[in-house]
Amino acid sequence: MKRLITTMAFTATVLAAGIGFAAEKTVTLAVENMFCASCPYIVKKSLARVTGVTKVDVSFERKTAMVTFDDAKTNIEALTGATFDAGYPSELKN
Repeated sequence: MKRLITTMAFTATVLAAGIGFAAEKTVTLAVENMFCASCPYIVKKSLARVTGVTKVDVSFERKTAMVTFDDAKTNIEALTGATFDAGYPSELKN
């Protein structure tokens, strides 16, 4: 019985640790095709719709989007895909 309880406790610990690997990340995307004042609004809305995104700041002047997201729920490919689908191709800024 003691072995069973130990095994169950170990399993629960391992499963709980897996949850801890998810992290909030912030990346900056270089965004193309922003030519007017309404473009940042469209880019922001397209990124905000991606599951896991918690914050979006778009700069028309710098042609960038700073995105904070939960990396367990989404990834950079989904973010760049969202802007591309809205007509604004983007890529991770170095």
